[in-house]
Amino acid sequence: MKILRISMTDLSWREEGLKTEYAALGGRALTSRIIHDEVGGTVHPLGPYNKLVFANGVLTGSLASSAERVSVGGKSPLTGGIKESNSGGTAGIKQGKLGYRAIVFEGVRDDLQIIHISKDGVRFEPADWVCGKPLGETARLLEDKYGSHISYYVIGTSGEMRMNLAGIAIKDKDGSPTRFCGRGGLGAVAGAKGIKAIVLDDAGIDRLRPQKPEQFRAAVKKYTEWLQETPATAKVFPEYGTAALVRTTNKLGALPTFNFKTGSFDKYEEISGEKLRETILERGGEGTPTHACMPGCIIRCSNIYPDQTGATVTTPIEYENIGLLGSNLGIAHLDHIAELNRLCNEYGVDTIETGAVIGVLMEAGVLPFGDFEGARKLLEELNAGTPIGRIVGSGASVAGRVYGVYRVPTVKGQAMPAYDPRAIKGLGVTYATSPMGADHTAGQTIRAQIDHHKPEGQVELSIKAQEAAVLFDSLGLCFFSASAIAGRWSGIAEIVSAYVGTDVKEQELYDMAKETLRIEHAFNRAAGFTQADDRLPEHFYHEVNEASGTLFDVNEEEMLAIGVEGYK
Repeated sequence: MKILRISMTDLSWREEGLKTEYAALGGRALTSRIIHDEVGGTVHPLGPYNKLVFANGVLTGSLASSAERVSVGGKSPLTGGIKESNSGGTAGIKQGKLGYRAIVFEGVRDDLQIIHISKDGVRFEPADWVCGKPLGETARLLEDKYGSHISYYVIGTSGEMRMNLAGIAIKDKDGSPTRFCGRGGLGAVAGAKGIKAIVLDDAGIDRLRPQKPEQFRAAVKKYTEWLQETPATAKVFPEYGTAALVRTTNKLGALPTFNFKTGSFDKYEEISGEKLRETILERGGEGTPTHACMPGCIIRCSNIYPDQTGATVTTPIEYENIGLLGSNLGIAHLDHIAELNRLCNEYGVDTIETGAVIGVLMEAGVLPFGDFEGARKLLEELNAGTPIGRIVGSGASVAGRVYGVYRVPTVKGQAMPAYDPRAIKGLGVTYATSPMGADHTAGQTIRAQIDHHKPEGQVELSIKAQEAAVLFDSLGLCFFSASAIAGRWSGIAEIVSAYVGTDVKEQELYDMAKETLRIEHAFNRAAGFTQADDRLPEHFYHEVNEASGTLFDVNEEEMLAIGVEGYK
């Protein structure tokens, strides 16, 4: 495998072999290592000295179930620190077939380009003919020109305008540009570099093969059996997707409601996973409650949401969309959530940050809670680039400062996902101490067998979850396989060993995860982060979440030991 380096300043490119110290790295471990090694902590995220790295997981391209994810990394314009965001879809498979473990973009330019990568090399084309369009239309135009066999990374209008909540979209297995590396504003970094779309054209190239086929098949067979015998991966996710969490979090008092004021929504049943499945099945047509975002995935946690005629509205509706665009805004109708989700997809924005910023504006009195039409109008303003649209596009933290809002649910400038940290305290620790800012995918704890309302044991739980998150993101594995993998990392090491042809031990995987966290914290220290950044917003410590009856009261000294100045 190679690294492809592309200079957007002069539109040149070159290939290089993986350094020895990079050979066993993929996904987040590789993006963070390259950013740590090559980007100064004090550079401007949208300037010429930041880099944008697209890195395959070690197993991406293997066609093992749920192992086709790709990571994008850089310095975040939202947090000001190191950032990795990952997604499923088909781009990682195509990138792997082209022979690249990572594609590194350097420099900036004013005009937007399409970067076409194939077995014949790299070519650049002006992107004006797809700029300013919704992502659905952009995707159709790209396939019309380059063929339906391609995959791509692409930004929407938000990325063209370099907004803090801009993501990078990836084509799913059915041709929809709705798999997002959404968090951290990396779509704005792409826009600043002049990247509108990266077309991955694998025509004439065979797929990747494991180095030890027989051992690989045997190890993958065991892994597949784990997925098929574990209730979460065999039944819950395929039937209800991540939306199954709505009832769970509401019961815990963790479902964000009215800008995280409380953790229980009186109309939660109307937006639950069960209601979602029932609605999709009743409407039929193009809708399905069970859908895979990447080839070969047997978990199939995604969905396609139809309108009343059965025509597709959007894909997918995830728990995070329901929590941030639904209960957090006081919106209790799945059709309304679906429409907001569709607009987020079309404009290329992170649904979590978008729901949070609209919640902050509702708290400020710009529009009332429950105002679906007002929320939809704000997204249209974002797409138009109006002054209020630019405020929305700047994220929740900036909007809170503009409107003088006290309760702003962000850490390191990034909005919290759909779990109130006073009710799921391990996640609160992750929000506060992760180098990624408030991000559940950086250390999810909700499924741990622990009293989530009590402070004891939450720091230890969070650090284990943070290390596990690095493992999943670096190998290219979907985190939703976690319940099946739990306690079986030696089996995953067997898959990796057979695939790459080098003996990889379980302990080496753990060591890689710890080292990745170490260098991420080191980058953030160089960027100016201190212990003051490893805290939740003040009100979570002093205002009781009435639904759970709790404050965030985890021991601060224990938390600081795993934060930016403690994790060394």
